[in-house]
Amino acid sequence: MLSPRALILRAPGTNCDHETAFAFERAGAIARRVHVAALAAKPALLEEYQIFCIPGGFSYGDDIASGRILALQLRTFLSDALERFRDRGGLILGICNGFQVLLQTTLLLHEPTTGPLGTLAANRSGRFIDRWVQLVVRPSQCVFLEGLSRLELPVAHAEGRFRTRSPAALAGLEASGQLVLRYGTNAAGVSSNPNGSEADVAGVCDQTGRVLGLMPHPERFLDALQHPALAGTAEARDRNGVGLALFTNAVKAVS
Repeated sequence: MLSPRALILRAPGTNCDHETAFAFERAGAIARRVHVAALAAKPALLEEYQIFCIPGGFSYGDDIASGRILALQLRTFLSDALERFRDRGGLILGICNGFQVLLQTTLLLHEPTTGPLGTLAANRSGRFIDRWVQLVVRPSQCVFLEGLSRLELPVAHAEGRFRTRSPAALAGLEASGQLVLRYGTNAAGVSSNPNGSEADVAGVCDQTGRVLGLMPHPERFLDALQHPALAGTAEARDRNGVGLALFTNAVKAVS
């Protein structure tokens, strides 16, 4: 059986594409990093892949707003191709900057008549935040999160505060099971929400469960030794980090 293929999009300012490609390779996929200009010139490249991922970083320096320019490129040159990719069952993953991009396209939380249901605003603190957070997975049909209930991953962003267009929009997303990943609490019962997100939302999916956007970085926790509490310990030796499970689930879903 041929290994599934994952396309990792890159653009000026993207800086997590190598790690994300490595994560998919660890999970059993064939991963290729493709520049947005190359994909815009030949959208048919998507037909060769089963997984499309927009990784983290600061695409185009986050000029104007985080992910705005890359999202404009996708809407202008690749909207139809990406919608066809999604509709034929392809998986789409947006991590951090990739999540910011997805919310500005028609691929995630977008209504044809009214536009985006949600966005990512500046952190409540007004500062860039880089830390590990506790996360809770809500029951859903999201294929990336299958079999997971609680996990810990690092975040690193300045614009990660999830907001919806209205209380009704938030309630609708809750009712449809699309608010799949929430910030949890630590051992002392203190919230891990680093940015003030509504309803502690850290990640959302579309109604099919095959398009996921999240602020935490699973590609930064592929090995247990990457966790600051486990680094250098015998306990962590030869153990996977929980972040690998998201990539393994994706590969399994399209195999």
